[in-house]
Amino acid sequence: MYKVMLVDDDYPVLELLTKTIDWKSLGFEVMSTHDNGLSALEKAAESMPDVLISDIGMPKMNGIELTRKLKSMNGSLQVALLSCHTEFNYAREALKLQVSDYLVKDTFELEELYELLQKFKIQLDTMQNNKQKEQKLQHILHKNIEKEKTAFIKRLINNGYYKKEAEWESDRKKFGLIADKGYIVTLLSIHDHPLDLFPEETLYFAVSNIVGELLERLNPLAVHFLNHSNRVFIFFPRDLGYQMNALSNAKETLKMIQLSIDKGLNMHSSSIIGETSESLFDYQNTVNRLLNNRQQLFYMLPRTVSSLKESVKNTEELFAKYDEAATEMRMIVLNKKVEQISNFIHKWTIYIMENEFPPEVVKDWFWKLLLDLNVKLQALQYFSGEYCFESKHQEIFLMEYMYQLKDWLKHYFEKIIHYHETNDQTKRKEIIEAFKFVAINLERKITLDEISSYLFLNPSYFSRLFKKEVGETFVEYVTRMKINRAKELLEQTDESVGKICERLGYDNQSYFIKLFKTYAGTTPIEYRSGKVS
Repeated sequence: MYKVMLVDDDYPVLELLTKTIDWKSLGFEVMSTHDNGLSALEKAAESMPDVLISDIGMPKMNGIELTRKLKSMNGSLQVALLSCHTEFNYAREALKLQVSDYLVKDTFELEELYELLQKFKIQLDTMQNNKQKEQKLQHILHKNIEKEKTAFIKRLINNGYYKKEAEWESDRKKFGLIADKGYIVTLLSIHDHPLDLFPEETLYFAVSNIVGELLERLNPLAVHFLNHSNRVFIFFPRDLGYQMNALSNAKETLKMIQLSIDKGLNMHSSSIIGETSESLFDYQNTVNRLLNNRQQLFYMLPRTVSSLKESVKNTEELFAKYDEAATEMRMIVLNKKVEQISNFIHKWTIYIMENEFPPEVVKDWFWKLLLDLNVKLQALQYFSGEYCFESKHQEIFLMEYMYQLKDWLKHYFEKIIHYHETNDQTKRKEIIEAFKFVAINLERKITLDEISSYLFLNPSYFSRLFKKEVGETFVEYVTRMKINRAKELLEQTDESVGKICERLGYDNQSYFIKLFKTYAGTTPIEYRSGKVS
């Protein structure tokens, strides 16, 4: 439906036009009526009509002036003016404004107005169709340009592509990179990449449109290239030609782009500023360093802008802390201390972020924590096979940012404790307490009399109860748990076999080695060397 605005200070005329014409059947609707031009202008500022039918002689603002102002706001506005015989000067003025028709109030018939409205409808339909065709062509052109720009950035990433200087010069000119100007190369990274909500191509062009529109307004000489829908290279000119620091301008522009992406697409992003580039080698080097700098990207928070820095390969120190973290985590889960989860995760993520360990190492470290916890809880009979754990592996390794991994871990540990609490309800309280006692006191000597006393039970009764519920004796269970712990210490620490034996509450090293071989099928030394090799 096209919108019609009626303006006349003669109320009967307004009523006649409103009620006697079947606007809907003609494809129109009356959006508003006014008795003076000023009121109509104010309304049009809020919602522009497609058709204006107005008297000429009115108070506050006449129809000619109203038409002039509305035409300046909407060049495709269709206008019909109403007047009396004596206002021929106004009629001549109306012709200059390309008014579609001039109707004399005293003589025109409704059929004339019907014919005029049908003509308006045809003209508006034609303009709308042409506009849609133009938009479609513009969209196709824009898509082609963006795809060419993406192909260009991929050629830059491929260091061996440009064999001849002429090929590089041709591409440089084609995409608006001015020779000898020098550009600050930056990388914008989209953190959330919801391909389940948006197709890749839709997201690609949505991001490109936001970036392109802001650059046109804030820094028209800057050029952007999408590598993927979640990676955008933006080249900012080093010499802006006016009194503003180019680096400051790049930072502020990147912040504005990040804010717009957050508001427009509800997605977080961050940016890294690389080095100024002039030659082909400079561009290739900076683009590849930015793209491959996953370690710096991993630790970036939403809406932050940082300068490019080299990654440090530091791995040993993190795994030296593994046993401490694993023990702490195990105690929190076993004791169901939900309130301690946030502090635990905060403590270790702060340590990791301060040292900026490689992302793959961090993910391996956390995955090993969860894997070991899962094995222990299954051994303690807290988990059954129905709890899906393996799917978590992919979730962890798909995390691109540390803050996302932190949130995921908090949620996961809370879920583990909830599952633990639910599963507790299916077992006898005495057995659950025995499991927890062993887990907490594993690194010392544990006897049947001690656990029986702890549970206020007769040792013989507890022994029979444990065997019935668990399927092995209490002594066998404790031994199996200690051997599993010994395996962990052999894998994760440099402690001697004697030290591990003493740590687990065994007085006789020979007996410990014999026991280890019975359960593990190999001696502690062989087990450690086998793991190392």
